[in-house]
Amino acid sequence: MKFALKKWVVMLALTSGAASMGVANAAPDFSRLGKDLTPLGAEKAGNKDGSIPEWTGGIPKPIPGFDRTKGYKNPFEADKPILTITAANMEQHKALLAPGQMEMMKRYPTFKMNVYPTRRSAVFREDVHKYAKEEASKVKLTDGGNGVEGANKTNVPFPIPETGVEVVWNHNFRDFGGSILRESADFPVQTNGTYTLGKRIERIAYASYMDDAEPNRIFYYMNETTAPANAAGEVALVHEPINQVKEPRLAWQYNPGQRRVIRAPELAYDSPGLGSDGLRTNDDFNGYNGSPDRYEWKLIGKKEMYIPYNNYKLTDKALKYKDIVLGNHLNPEFTRYEKHRVWVVEGNLRPGKRHIYSKRVFFIDEDSWGIAHADQYDSRGGLWRVREAFGAQLYDAPVYASAAEAIYDLQARRYLVNGLTNEEKPVEFGKKFKNADFSQAALRRMGR
Repeated sequence: MKFALKKWVVMLALTSGAASMGVANAAPDFSRLGKDLTPLGAEKAGNKDGSIPEWTGGIPKPIPGFDRTKGYKNPFEADKPILTITAANMEQHKALLAPGQMEMMKRYPTFKMNVYPTRRSAVFREDVHKYAKEEASKVKLTDGGNGVEGANKTNVPFPIPETGVEVVWNHNFRDFGGSILRESADFPVQTNGTYTLGKRIERIAYASYMDDAEPNRIFYYMNETTAPANAAGEVALVHEPINQVKEPRLAWQYNPGQRRVIRAPELAYDSPGLGSDGLRTNDDFNGYNGSPDRYEWKLIGKKEMYIPYNNYKLTDKALKYKDIVLGNHLNPEFTRYEKHRVWVVEGNLRPGKRHIYSKRVFFIDEDSWGIAHADQYDSRGGLWRVREAFGAQLYDAPVYASAAEAIYDLQARRYLVNGLTNEEKPVEFGKKFKNADFSQAALRRMGR
């Protein structure tokens, strides 16, 4: 399916003060942050027809009636779908759809998109807003875009981006409430709808939120597998450098069979992700992570698009996984789409570099800097894997993050679901971790 960008691209000269492709632009005016732009660089104003409203501050604190043991109370529970898109009517709406969304509808007649009124709920901690503006003029790219300098506390190093790799860095740096402790479930779903349930406990701490983080760090990550039984006890530890050309990702694994910690340099790029049954790469996790050095990143522009948004139904503790995870795709009765503005970034594999994806196209929400949708292509240029992040404003953090992620493999006709928490303990944000919590010694203790 040919990706006809010309039909819907809005040139960058018309958006957020960024430069159009190939046209030099004056230095960004960072005084606009918090004025006509949001504190993190999105356009504060709505669109011309009002279908995208003005950003008025999002949802910065828990709403009345919130009980974290029951999931996130939906602040938009009274909303009704304004449109349902299926294979029968998708051509009428293709200007607002990604190629992967349309391909899903073609292949699976039960796949549909219920579109609701747009609610710009995303907002982050005051420190995230503060440092985005304070450090914006000091941050710069290094090593051909493969590193960042001057980003000491900020989670949005380039709030007014001018290049594709800057947008990718914003996604990689984006905040998750300072830190997160999450128990979640994974589902590699086979063609007949069966799956083997996987479970994990994740700890993530951002260097900017820690008191004793090492230099050149974005975050620290520890993943403990608790199911299925044949994988239980495996633990992975990652120290994520900012510049991975100068300092490659530091990764270790605890192997319960050998009862020892080993270096794991393979936990990067296109090696198969833990618990994924081969349905995602390590750098697929959270949409994209790791060094950007294997791709040439082109900033296509900004456009309006239907993306998953405010998916509070997927956090409901009353729902069971069997209600959500169906054959071929997630249950569309529990997913919500809205029209938002997204940055479009295309990554093409650099000559001489190796990766199973020859091209990746990211559609990145302007309010949160999270990849809401990704289309990924094989070595022949065919659309291969389609990823969607079903985000929601988790207002107790506050942070806009995924309630679940799905990667659909169009060739294998299987898919993977990550991050569901309906039958798990509530997610915890804001725990103050120390460097020692992400040491090799901590990894050994956790393994035992």
